[in-house]
Amino acid sequence: MKAVMDHIVLNAEDVEALVQFYTTIIELEPERLEEFRSGKVPFPSVRINNDTVIDLAPKMMWVGSRPRTPGRPNLNHFCLTLEKKEWENLRIRLTESRVIIDGPHPRWGAHGNGTSYYFHDPEGNEIEARYYGD
Repeated sequence: MKAVMDHIVLNAEDVEALVQFYTTIIELEPERLEEFRSGKVPFPSVRINNDTVIDLAPKMMWVGSRPRTPGRPNLNHFCLTLEKKEWENLRIRLTESRVIIDGPHPRWGAHGNGTSYYFHDPEGNEIEARYYGD
């Protein structure tokens, strides 16, 4: 089986802080932000690529008929793969924001060996940024 990641959902204490971080620092494009702000949709998203978004779910969001589990018990981190120049530019922005926690170091991933660093978003989600090649 082969699949494509459609979306991941991050639980948010402060949706606006995450929107600001992912659109300003990471430079991802917002989706449904104005609709969220006007109450027309339950959460906004940020787009990673044509196939994948990150949904930013407010603290009170329910899954079906049950409330969401507080915290992030099953998410260790997620990884964004970038072209080297974009990776370097992001590293500069993250260094200025003082959120890099480890790296850069060589590491293995879905496309073999690459170079990456780890950082946290405003709610403590751990993210890895990686590039492959020279």
